[in-house]
Amino acid sequence: MKKLLFLSLLSFFFLQITAQNVQTPDQIYGALFTDVQMSKIFPDGKTFVDCMPKRNPKDIVKDYLAIKNNPAIKFSLKLFVEDNFELPKAPQLNYITQEKDVVMHIKNLWGVLKRDADKSVEGSSLLALPHPYIVPGGRFREIYYWDSYFTMLGLKESGENDMIENMIKNFAYLIDTYGHIPNGNRSYYIGRSQPPFFAAMVQLLASIKGDDVYVTYLPELEKEYKFWMDGASTVKPGQVFRRVVKLKDGTILNRYWDDSNVPRQESWKEDLETTEKSKRNKIEMYKQLRAGAESGIDFSSRWFADGKSLTAIEVTDMIAVDLNSLLYNLEKTIEKAYSLKKNEIGRKKFSTKSFNRFNAIRKYCRNNANGFYCDYNWKKKIVSDKITPAGMYPLCFFNLYPESQMAMGENAARMIRKELLKDGGIVTTEKNTGQQWDAPNGWAPLEWMTIWGLDRCGQKDLAKDIAYRWIKLNNDVFLRTGKLMEKYNVVNTHLDAGGGEYPGQDGFGWTNGVLLALIKKYGMPD
Repeated sequence: MKKLLFLSLLSFFFLQITAQNVQTPDQIYGALFTDVQMSKIFPDGKTFVDCMPKRNPKDIVKDYLAIKNNPAIKFSLKLFVEDNFELPKAPQLNYITQEKDVVMHIKNLWGVLKRDADKSVEGSSLLALPHPYIVPGGRFREIYYWDSYFTMLGLKESGENDMIENMIKNFAYLIDTYGHIPNGNRSYYIGRSQPPFFAAMVQLLASIKGDDVYVTYLPELEKEYKFWMDGASTVKPGQVFRRVVKLKDGTILNRYWDDSNVPRQESWKEDLETTEKSKRNKIEMYKQLRAGAESGIDFSSRWFADGKSLTAIEVTDMIAVDLNSLLYNLEKTIEKAYSLKKNEIGRKKFSTKSFNRFNAIRKYCRNNANGFYCDYNWKKKIVSDKITPAGMYPLCFFNLYPESQMAMGENAARMIRKELLKDGGIVTTEKNTGQQWDAPNGWAPLEWMTIWGLDRCGQKDLAKDIAYRWIKLNNDVFLRTGKLMEKYNVVNTHLDAGGGEYPGQDGFGWTNGVLLALIKKYGMPD
């Protein structure tokens, strides 16, 4: 047993070292990277970091420095980049919408959004994957972690079960190779993950192929758990380490985090400007922005101390209710896998862990004033009063006595109607700050989690009502534009969604997946 424990720890440390040794574009290209990002020769900071070098990166850098440092040479930075790199192409450019039926459109789009297994290229930011996968669309040219679960919902309805399995195999590969699932398969995402939906993906595949799937992916489920819980056994009460928070009473819960200490490479200029404007410690600010990116909610008044300004972001101070609900589901999934293996020691271990987390979420993340689940600020020792769809995650995963489940659903329904329900579905928050995860926007994953939680807790009429509002909005925009969008304006359904660091994207993986799943469950509204 001691030998197995030693080998397990050795493997975990090796994976951490592997992840740390991945070189990011700023490390590979140095001054060239900084000059390109700061000069804004491309409107989107993600363009250059997704470029593919045409020759050896070291030679490109050497030539660039020679030209840059020679005052006798006048040159165009943009032309230098175009001569030495292949610029990324948006996948939708090859597809012209012809279908009038949104379901058929989505089924045809899977082929457009499909990417074959990757080939590794020196100097490229792409982390090569061994199996085919679906990308979200637009500027998002790689696989994304939490996006993929919601995409899989639609793949299942389309009968694309092999693709679901291939994507899960890719995520297992990332866990086995780097110790976690990065935000996306890019080197510049290596410092962070995203909301941990891998267990939910395994559950989805098990609903198709049977319970053996749980046992197959048990090693990766446990490795992901170790990533999120790194430091839990050594951190002292009242302290934090990476993603682990140990409260003064010994309760262990989790927060979003990123290991890197520099601006996000894909948003380099924006992060530098935001940090300068904030007048806060630079590394602290970079950490906050990166943690917001790990949360997937980048960005939202949910994370702002003043409720309105990005410069007041405090993600790492928050015990996030959605994150901890997902980790509860991960613990329950590992528990089930051990049960199927008839390993009683392992089953009891994770049964205890899930039971403790369940009680901790109810103790610290339930706002007694409104009865809704919210984030807990471990620094200020207060629970937030911000009503967001994150508070619906416990309804999706908790197993309560029927009376408690129904009561939780009734209260959630009351708060959703009061604060979030709009003509096109539910709004992401009640505040309009200009951030993309605030009003007036609605997003497919949060619509799904809200509908799922309400339906599961007996609020089936409201769940169906929200589903119909969202389906109608998606279909109306499709009929008007021929596109399915990353996010939608649910307040004024005749206007486009907005806000954030980049223009609205179409494609779009998780919108397609959620829409197909909702149409399958509820049908098209009249």
